[in-house]
Amino acid sequence: MMKSGGMVSYMTRSLPTASASRRHHGIGFYAVAFAFLAVMAFSTVPSPLYGLYQARDGFSSFMVTVIYGAYAIGVVTALLTAGHISDWHGRRRVLIPAIVLSIVSAVLFLVWRDTAGLIAARIVNGLSVGVVAATATAWLAELHSAARPDDSPRRAQLTATAVNVGGLGLGPLVSGFLAQWVGAPLTVPYVVFLVLLSVALSVVVFTPETRDRPDPFPAYRVQRVSVPEESRGAFAAAAAGAFLAFGALGLFTGLAGTFLVGTLHHTSHALVGVTIAAMFGGGVLMQTLAASWAPRRTLASGIVLMVLGMALVTLAAWLSTPSLGVFIAGGAVMGAGAGAVFKGSVATVIQISPAETRAEALAGLFLAGYVGLSIPVVGAGIALQFTSAKNTLLGFAILEAAAILAAAPRLLGAGAPRRSAPVAQPV
Repeated sequence: MMKSGGMVSYMTRSLPTASASRRHHGIGFYAVAFAFLAVMAFSTVPSPLYGLYQARDGFSSFMVTVIYGAYAIGVVTALLTAGHISDWHGRRRVLIPAIVLSIVSAVLFLVWRDTAGLIAARIVNGLSVGVVAATATAWLAELHSAARPDDSPRRAQLTATAVNVGGLGLGPLVSGFLAQWVGAPLTVPYVVFLVLLSVALSVVVFTPETRDRPDPFPAYRVQRVSVPEESRGAFAAAAAGAFLAFGALGLFTGLAGTFLVGTLHHTSHALVGVTIAAMFGGGVLMQTLAASWAPRRTLASGIVLMVLGMALVTLAAWLSTPSLGVFIAGGAVMGAGAGAVFKGSVATVIQISPAETRAEALAGLFLAGYVGLSIPVVGAGIALQFTSAKNTLLGFAILEAAAILAAAPRLLGAGAPRRSAPVAQPV
């Protein structure tokens, strides 16, 4: 009886420990989501401010493309070299220094006040985003699983994609409004986000780790993608989806300011921020509506909306009287489609990738996405040196729509239900 009573007493004491662990992981889930949001929002803070930088430093529209390209170089470099290492070192050990890089970038924006400093700050910012995107997405999935082991993983997937896309929209909204109505527009936005990033760092420090360091510890290597052999085609299709979704976002983001100022003659920084935020807001809304949808349905809806949105954006520019309302609405519809395609792509990769290589697989997906994000912007910057914004928009919209429709069969096949093989092989 004493042994039995002792066992009952032991079990009674153990239950609160398990409950406390779940609560700890649940709180950590929100902490990582906040940090992810802050980093992604900070990455788009300069978008409505480039006109002010041009006026201050006297550089051309093409230099804006160079600065944006510098950010893309930072993201791609980080994804190739460090986006996957949290699978080995642990999520917290990697996310903390990545947030610190965003803080360093904010400081550079504040203290190195010339074009070279702007480029350097964007490169450092890109390095941070490249690490955070894959690491935070994988960590959110694991924290949710630990906090709610009986729940579907869809909540974690929705949070990760919504925070990613929503953060990209929040940054220009905040900086645009601050630039319009607050003094020191090239200082205040960075101070605000310096504070937010510092808070994010402080809460992530106390978030529980979900990955043990492997033993033996693997030798370092650059990014590769490990997925079950039978799922390589599905991963390639998901990567194409991310490439095209981010390409649409990059196209609109890169041309929004030029179209508003040059075609519609609106010089409001707040309006630029609202226009870009409407696109990303459409993505978040669509991801929320599609929270319980199967990946294939989400992808199909996203493809239709992306093509429709691009048609509306192009129509807005080519109407006899260009329409601000149609342009913003088209951007929101296109953003909704891109958000859905990205959500479906992330869900597909999480579904086919084992936990021990999940960050690596997600890093490969984000690598495809950020390459897609950069190419239209750089290409548009070059095209604008030779033709009008209307012609540039039309040309890139046709190319993007054709690519989406060509990739549609493989994307929908990637979103179909499948069984994952237990062994992952490098792609």
